[in-house]
Formats: sequence, C-alpha cells, structure tokens
Amino acid sequence: MPKHLLAAAALIAAICAAPLTSGVAEEMPPLPRQEWSFFGIFGTYDRAAAQRGFQVYKEVCSACHPVKHLYFRDLTDLGYTEDEVKAIAASYQVNNEEANDQGQIYQRPARPSDPIPGPFPNNQAARAANNGALPPDLSMIVKAREGGPDYVFGLLTGYKEPPADFKMLTGMYYNEYFPGHQIAMPPPLNDGAVTFADGTPATVPQMAHDVVTFLTWAAEPNLEPRHRTGFKVMLFLVIAVGIFYATKRKIWATAH
Repeated sequence: MPKHLLAAAALIAAICAAPLTSGVAEEMPPLPRQEWSFFGIFGTYDRAAAQRGFQVYKEVCSACHPVKHLYFRDLTDLGYTEDEVKAIAASYQVNNEEANDQGQIYQRPARPSDPIPGPFPNNQAARAANNGALPPDLSMIVKAREGGPDYVFGLLTGYKEPPADFKMLTGMYYNEYFPGHQIAMPPPLNDGAVTFADGTPATVPQMAHDVVTFLTWAAEPNLEPRHRTGFKVMLFLVIAVGIFYATKRKIWATAH
C-alpha cells in the first residue's frame, strides 16, 4: 500500500479512537433508579409530592430557572383550590398588558390566567446575571434529558468532592451524573432549604424527588388521562379478541 494511503488510514484510525478513549476517561455511573408514582400503565402523580415540588421550585429553583409553559391556573391540576391559586398568583408581580393613561407599562399582581413569570425579563439579562450561561427552562427539562426523571434526580443529588486526580476548572462544581462531571451550577439544594407545611423532612433526596415529580407533571400534565385511555383501549381489545374468538368457534363448530 502506498505510504500516503497508510498515513491516511492511520489518521482516520486515530480520529475514530479518540472519542472512545475520551469516553472511557469520563465513564458515567448508572443513574440512581427511583420509585416514581407516575411510572407504569397505572401511574398517577402524587399530588402531595408535586405540591412540595412546586414549593421547592418557587423558593429555590425559580431564582434562576423559568417554567415558560406553565400558567398559574394549571396549578389546580395539582390539587390547589381556586382561592389558593389566586393567592399564589397574587404573590407575583407582572407587567400589565396595557399602558396607563401616561403611556407607561406598570406592574400588577398576577392573575390565574397569567403565565408563571421567570426570574429575568429576557435571555440577555439571564446570561448577564449568570456569567454568560443561560439557565434552561425547566417546564420541559424532564423530557429534554436522556434518563428523564432519574437523570434530573441524579443531577440534583450528584454533587460530591472530586476525586484526587480529577482536574477541576475554575468556578466549576463536580457532579458525578453530569456529562464531563463539571457543571457551572452550584449545588441548588441543601438540607432544610425549605419548610414543608405537611411536616415532611426537607432532606436533599426528598426535595429532589418532590421537585422532579413537579417537573414531570409540568412536562406531561396529560399523563394520567393518557394512561386511563390506554387502559380502556387495552381492555376493549382484550374483550374484542374474546368475542371474535367465540364467534369464530360458533361459526366453524359444524364445519368439518
């Protein structure tokens, strides 16, 4: 084989091997598997956990992350009453849709029909407040990440001291479930960061589990109707197969 072809083959082999070597160096541990109430054909959302999760989002996560696809009125699906939703909405200030008599846009208490406002007016302001990084929208984060709820739970609970031989970049934090293990977001949860009204201990795993339940509902609020429809369809198909089989036996019973 000519020398130039040998050199090209060697170069291609080196390029193909590089990602494999890198992958071994940054091998990810298996995600922590959790028992989620919404898994399985009969899965439903744990309303108490989802409400605690909304509290964790509101008091901790909302300082940086929006939930752009949620409206206050959607919270009634979590078991909040209309009066409770009105009270939650009124604790936020939003820009009024129309200007006042002087042509100025003013702020007012939010209403249930308003979207839940994010912490920043636009992406540029969000980047400026986070050293150029844009905090992702959390309303679809569970669907947007491989591993879904287990990955988000692992990320929230995966902060640890880096191994002695691991070289950390300045301003980064070690997370065993984040690709590359270096993440710019500081650990968002600490034991006792919130006080749950139902007395549930606010440990890091508990808060992570609850906020992931809330974020899963935010990403897929129609999960329960879909599960009910799927069960009804499966039940119909089972009954239909039984009827078709019985009919076939009756029709062909005398035909030999």
